[in-house]
Amino acid sequence: MRIYLNLSAAAIALAASLACLTLPARADDVPTLQVEQVCHGIVNQSGGSLTVGDPKVAFDQCMAGEKADRETMIKEWSTFSAEDKRHCTAETRMGGESSYTEMVTCLEMARDVRNLRNDQAKASSSGKQK
Repeated sequence: MRIYLNLSAAAIALAASLACLTLPARADDVPTLQVEQVCHGIVNQSGGSLTVGDPKVAFDQCMAGEKADRETMIKEWSTFSAEDKRHCTAETRMGGESSYTEMVTCLEMARDVRNLRNDQAKASSSGKQK
C-alpha cells in the first residue's frame, strides 16, 4: 500500500511539473533562462583562452555578462511589444541553449526596426499632406 501511495504522489508531482512546462509564459513576464550551458560552451570552445589563467574566471565573467544583460533587459522590458517578447523568447529558447545576450539583442533590434518603420511612415504621411 505504501509503495502505491508513493508512486501516486510521484505521478501527480510529475504531471504537475510537466503541465507547468507546457503552459506558455505571459508576454509580460520576464523569462528566466538557464545560461550556464552557454557559458560552459563558450569557455570550452575558447580552450579557456578568454582570460589568462583559470577557465573558472572565464566562466564567471560570462555569467556576469549574462547577468548584466538580464538587468538591461528588465530595465527595457516595457519598451518591447508583446509580439516581440513572445517571438524573441521562443527564438532564444530554440535549440536548448539560452542566452540573455541573444534575447536582449533580438528584443532591441525588433523594437528599433519597428520604431524606424513608424518614423518613416510618419515622415512619408506628413510629406504627402503638404
